[in-house]
Amino acid sequence: MKEQLRQIEETAVAAISSCTDLRALDELRVKFLGKKGELTAILKQMGKLSAEERPAMGQLANQVRAALETAVSEKSAALQEAAKAAKIAAESIDVTMPGKRPAVGRLHPLQIVENEIKEIFLGMGFSVADGPEVEYDYYNFEALNLPPNHPARDTQDTFYITENILLRTQTSSVQVHVMENQKPPIRVIAPGRVYRSDAVDATHSPLFHQIEGLVVDKGITMADLKGTLELLMQRLYGDDCKIRLRPHHFPFTEPSAEVDVMCFNCHGEGCRVCKGEGYIELLGAGMVHPKVLEGCGIDSEVYSGFAFGLGLERIVMRRYNISDMRLLFENDMRFLEQFR
Repeated sequence: MKEQLRQIEETAVAAISSCTDLRALDELRVKFLGKKGELTAILKQMGKLSAEERPAMGQLANQVRAALETAVSEKSAALQEAAKAAKIAAESIDVTMPGKRPAVGRLHPLQIVENEIKEIFLGMGFSVADGPEVEYDYYNFEALNLPPNHPARDTQDTFYITENILLRTQTSSVQVHVMENQKPPIRVIAPGRVYRSDAVDATHSPLFHQIEGLVVDKGITMADLKGTLELLMQRLYGDDCKIRLRPHHFPFTEPSAEVDVMCFNCHGEGCRVCKGEGYIELLGAGMVHPKVLEGCGIDSEVYSGFAFGLGLERIVMRRYNISDMRLLFENDMRFLEQFR
């Protein structure tokens, strides 16, 4: 038994010394010192010894156990220290290396131009109004002189949630909310998303953005409308930009006009881009219909006003010479990274 104890001590110490892994070290501890370990198996044979041999064998067994426990403890401390040093080395930072510049986000081209338009109108004394995208039929149509079964509704075919609730087709509904809750003078713009059941192609989308404008006060005329829009386009496209108004019909304005802007490609001479016209249709506008004013509790005999609505996507496409509206919604970083 004495030789067995010495053999176990020699074998265990050698295995522990050569161990390079904490998990393997624990396996060795269990192998030699565990309840079913080799040293425990030897100690179970102590009952076979004579009374004279037991004290000497017991003392030797305790010495072997102490030696193995010490070896395991020292090796564990050494392995833990080595692992800590390796982790520090792996995670160390070379402060002399050049830093990595983090990627900085940028505004979407739609937001860039919308912010610019807001700044232009804020400089003219306008305020910015907001309203719900899920709207009542009354505010989207009826309050704007578009009663049920009016043929002009067909051009704004939209998404109905119920018979009386829909996704707004124009931000003109915000103008009605403003006129119901604010007395003249009124000078606001209403940017936001609108929805129409249009098929997706290069120039159409079921979701797009509008910026509606409204001015109501005493003595407002078409001249004020033309001057406001002319200043807007000059700020957006340059001082040489010109606009023209063509007679048109909108149920919520009277008189109404389509507003064209001078072609950026030929500057009014006529080319392929403007189809020889020299001007490109950009937005609709007109004097607020008296029925709309009266419906909002504003005396049309005392006050008059003008309104206009422009499509933000159309402005952006003209601004950056973008030929396909779908590029604005596809979130392709190669496209979006061009704009700052």
